[in-house]
Amino acid sequence: MLQTAHESIKNAGKRMGLTQKEIDYLIQTDKEHEFEIELSSGKKFNAFRVQHNNKRGPYKGGIRFHPEVNKDEVRALATLMSFKTAALGLPLGGAKGGVAVNPRDLNDEELEELSRMFVRSLHEHIGPDKDVPAPDVNTDGRIIDWMVDEYEHLSGDTTKASFTGKSIDGGGSAGREAATGRGGVIVLRELLKYLGKSNEKITYAIQGFGNVGSFFGLIAEKDHINWTMKSATDSSGGVASEELSPAEINSYKKTGAKLSDYIKGSKITNDDFISSDVDVLILAALGDAITEDNADKVKAKIILELANGPVNEKAYKILTDRGVIVVPDILANAGGVTVSYFEWLQNRAGEHWSEEKVNKMLDEYMTKACKDIFTVADKESVSLKEAAFEVAIARILE
Repeated sequence: MLQTAHESIKNAGKRMGLTQKEIDYLIQTDKEHEFEIELSSGKKFNAFRVQHNNKRGPYKGGIRFHPEVNKDEVRALATLMSFKTAALGLPLGGAKGGVAVNPRDLNDEELEELSRMFVRSLHEHIGPDKDVPAPDVNTDGRIIDWMVDEYEHLSGDTTKASFTGKSIDGGGSAGREAATGRGGVIVLRELLKYLGKSNEKITYAIQGFGNVGSFFGLIAEKDHINWTMKSATDSSGGVASEELSPAEINSYKKTGAKLSDYIKGSKITNDDFISSDVDVLILAALGDAITEDNADKVKAKIILELANGPVNEKAYKILTDRGVIVVPDILANAGGVTVSYFEWLQNRAGEHWSEEKVNKMLDEYMTKACKDIFTVADKESVSLKEAAFEVAIARILE
């Protein structure tokens, strides 16, 4: 993933005529924090926070709890976050954090202790005007609420603007939970307009029917009756049919059941998913879902990167050469950080906006970002990914 991020920056920089010094500046991280967390039970975990670039505003980026977290992954995600906030025109920089842990192996007390100790190790380097973390893989509003509480105890700051993605009662924003999925729907809507296909029926498949994927499906089902979901997967596998209801599958998943056990449709694996016979693949799971080893199996004409880095650089080149449109993660999944920005603004002003206002503003920001990127793609005759990086680089270098 790190190599993919760096290649995207280098290629865009060369097309823009940047010097090697300017390209190196765009790649270089500002600060990297690496530390060990030891719980009172004696369990030890490696933890990281990489702050990539803050020239546009405070560092911004999630915290993930996952066994495979490592410095290179966090560095790549921090780098991509700088370009994501710039591509959206947000006055924020980029950062990322993580702990190499499987949270399922911890009880609630250990999980809270881990969350609070993460903040204790970093509190001097984060804050409303320095670095504003948020939830990511395997972290949620409850974990962020613990982190905010710990930060308040250590710093005396009571604005709650130190973190975003909090629970509503803890100062979070209405609309935040659905924001990444909703943003993806907006981007696909705008892309179909751009392609002159707004009124056509389209089919899609969702890999990763979890928080982001489920909200994409639920909002698409409600707002776009000419879009049909034909397959969906989670970590267990999934199902395929001529037509699946995201609402029904979401209700089923809420019982704690696995999609591989869903009674409707035929069973598929995540390997089968890549070759789904649909117009659009929605990749909302983890990185490197499509690589050079399986890119030739893709039948879809559009790929929406709702996860971070789900298409690696070699696969991206293979797909682009075939005419497949890959909507890059720095645009497709930017709904989450955009509403996080709104949450930060609300906290700093002591306000709480309605969900209707948040969703309206999200639509405006995402629509404008699409227009900016589509315009560059047309003008420069480049792909959407290349255009997105060019827009972001120009704004960072301003």
